[in-house]
Amino acid sequence: MAIAHRARTTVLACALALACAAPASAQAAEEFEAVGVPIEPIRITDRVYYVRGQAGMVSGENEGFNSNAGFVVTDDGVVVFDALGTPALGAALLEAIGEITAQPVRRVIISHYHSDHFYGLQAFEAAGAEIWADERVRGYLATDAPAARLAERRESLWPWVNEKSRIVAPDHHVSGITRFALGGIDFTVLPAGPAHTDEDLMLLVEQESVLFAGDVMFAGRVPYVGEADSGAWLEALDRLAEIAPRHVVTGHGPHSDDVVADVDLTRRYLRYLRKAMGEAIEDLETFEEVYERTDWAEFEHLPAFEAANRVNAYNTYLLMQREALRTGN
Repeated sequence: MAIAHRARTTVLACALALACAAPASAQAAEEFEAVGVPIEPIRITDRVYYVRGQAGMVSGENEGFNSNAGFVVTDDGVVVFDALGTPALGAALLEAIGEITAQPVRRVIISHYHSDHFYGLQAFEAAGAEIWADERVRGYLATDAPAARLAERRESLWPWVNEKSRIVAPDHHVSGITRFALGGIDFTVLPAGPAHTDEDLMLLVEQESVLFAGDVMFAGRVPYVGEADSGAWLEALDRLAEIAPRHVVTGHGPHSDDVVADVDLTRRYLRYLRKAMGEAIEDLETFEEVYERTDWAEFEHLPAFEAANRVNAYNTYLLMQREALRTGN
């Protein structure tokens, strides 16, 4: 069911009206420009849904909606995984959840603190939800990076990110594997970092055999590597494969019903980057030399290749330089 939001309105106030557990203090909600992109929940199992962001990088055209978020409807409330990339998108997600269930959102678990996954937290915080993230996010939030990214987003995603937008810190920091139950459903929170980021978290919905993986895994497309530790990321993929869920909701793009194949694709891509860039470092080649001579045929047909591959390769080149210096090779 498509839910398009085009009128200028007090978006967070609308979301609060749908959140049964919202405290009275949350009624003083900030105003944000309503999003025009459709938010369409996709049902995976009887209790598990997700919304799929548009392809491509964050832009004004997609209004910041390029990442996924999911939710699980239990008999005693809703558990949400990730909050989308603007406060307005977070409010739209709350409204979409309210169209499916009258149960309040009890908890939001954030896969990692990249802005396209957590800026929607303002809406959920106002609705009274408890926010969980990995304990290692403390280090990121203590740097200047969050403020710098917020300033950039106020430019690139205005008016959906504006002067009232702010960084929302977790209420609870996860340390190690953490289990909880809600409304007859068992959940396991699985630290996966360092991988895509230091603070990666995954969420396993036990009875539904659904894993929310964030950006640790991508289905049928090139991942965004950024400054990730790809060696540690490969280890995280091995742990993911051992869980063997029936379905994986990824951080971007379609969910996976063929987890073995999609884990293998992400794994092969990361290994190929490391091999190609590592050999270049050993041979003292420049990045331009190695990038031009590398055969990308296995991956160049995949979605997101044009947008991500060169940046992925360059950051992997720098990573392999650092690894070589550490080992003395």
